[in-house]
Amino acid sequence: MSIRISSSCNHCNSFTEANLCKTHELKVSEEYTCDQFSILQQLDKSMHCNSCQRHHRPDCAHPDLAADGMLCASWAPKV
Repeated sequence: MSIRISSSCNHCNSFTEANLCKTHELKVSEEYTCDQFSILQQLDKSMHCNSCQRHHRPDCAHPDLAADGMLCASWAPKV
């Protein structure tokens, strides 16, 4: 099993609001991932520059474009 930020539980169809995985019938967190990941077909507007751990850091993929509320494919959760 590989660990991928973009394939985390909060992007999966099996993740419930109660932090339960419907596939594995386990309590999980947003940082977990698995090989049975099934992506949600929608944008999550909570994943923007202000909630990204890379915002204002040298490893930001788009430092000249990053702005409050901007969505990005390189987003990483603050932990």
